Amino acid sequence: MPRFRTSRRFALAVPAAFGAFALTTLPAFATSTPAQIATSRTNGVAYLKSLQAADGSYAGSGLSKEWAFSAFAAAGTAVVDVAPGGDTTKNARTVYRNLLSTAGWPSATPVVTDYERGTLNAYAAGIDPARVSASRNLVADTYAYWQTAEPGYFGPSANFNGTVFAALALGGAKTQAGTARIPQALTDSIVTRLRANQHNDGGWTYQKVEGNPTGLSSASDIDMTGAAMAALCVSGVPHTDTDVVQAKNFLKGKLVASSGAFNSLYGVNTSSNGWGIAGLNACGINPQSADFTTLSGKTPVDFLIANQYNPAGGFTYKPADTVPSAYSSIDALRAVAGGGFTTAPPVPVTPGATQWVAQSTFAAGTATKLALTVDDGAGNLKVCSVSFTPTGTTTTLGDVLAAATSAATPSGCVSSVTPSSGTGTITAVNGKANSGSHTWKVSVDGASFAGSLREKTINIGDTIALRWGA
Repeated sequence: MPRFRTSRRFALAVPAAFGAFALTTLPAFATSTPAQIATSRTNGVAYLKSLQAADGSYAGSGLSKEWAFSAFAAAGTAVVDVAPGGDTTKNARTVYRNLLSTAGWPSATPVVTDYERGTLNAYAAGIDPARVSASRNLVADTYAYWQTAEPGYFGPSANFNGTVFAALALGGAKTQAGTARIPQALTDSIVTRLRANQHNDGGWTYQKVEGNPTGLSSASDIDMTGAAMAALCVSGVPHTDTDVVQAKNFLKGKLVASSGAFNSLYGVNTSSNGWGIAGLNACGINPQSADFTTLSGKTPVDFLIANQYNPAGGFTYKPADTVPSAYSSIDALRAVAGGGFTTAPPVPVTPGATQWVAQSTFAAGTATKLALTVDDGAGNLKVCSVSFTPTGTTTTLGDVLAAATSAATPSGCVSSVTPSSGTGTITAVNGKANSGSHTWKVSVDGASFAGSLREKTINIGDTIALRWGA
């Protein structure tokens, strides 16, 4: 099972706040109407609010409930509006941002999915993931796991889950303006790996199967098929693309006629159903369309709502369970509300609260990181996280590239820059010089590429892309 899914099948205790409500009789199956979906969303939000700790937190050890932020955003509830007992000083966004900013987060032995999880949920909470604090840049943290020997993979390639969620995080967590943050060359590299790991049956699992005929012929699972097809679509692949259509058909072929559930490798359950629907949602495919309505008139959304306690709002993991599961409730609500794996934050209703929070400047003397790609125009893309300690509230492109020569992860992103000091146009990077109309250009946060000057101002959290070309 992927790291994100660990222990998801174990139902959690019923929150005391709901008491007897949580054991109300489950509804009968019925094709879900907009009114039923709206009720499910409202009750589901109430249940997720009950999971908040007294200190305002959701994240913790083990199976973290911070995934609730993506469900809240999909359901139209701003995370900053979620506060225990109405105490806005303990609102979930502020508490989560403070956690992400600590030096000890996520652990002494982090893996790439920790930073991808943080990116997806920070974005949904209205925290710019590249500007969490003066020291925390989740986009740069993710870049550090780029596999130089296997371009397009993030983290050990055997755990394909890390690459799927890199696509979801880097492609799904747009800038505050809603534009793509990373360069197309990086997106294309990841998409190539996503396609190469699609099984012959049209789906995916969390394991790498690229180049492995036995693996490619093995059975796919609902969960990672939903995640991988969403990863393709947030990367700009249209829902009419052959690989997306194959994924759609895989899910369609797993429908259980009597309930509308997907027949998962782990048995019929709401979490797998939620991930499958989230993939459809991310690709703009209606999970209640004719393609996903069984001969018995049931849809995957019907199955989720049929396993929700009302009015308490929690969802069971499996139909036979007698208590709701926190994690399954998150997966189910996100899907019922029409979400993919993250959603831009709604405008809050708390007076004075803003849609976004972000560190606005570097803090002189505080070590930080920036995300950098270097594309030589010949297919040799380099991706790295650059560590440095700024001396002012801004820095320059020249200083970032200088730092990259000795403090980049993975190393080798930048070996040389001409000129190596001062100001002026950058004429060569890594030994490749400007030639006629083909020159080194720079883009920040997905903006158009333009001439690269050493003195170009770089601000905190900027995602920097260098490219050689016309």
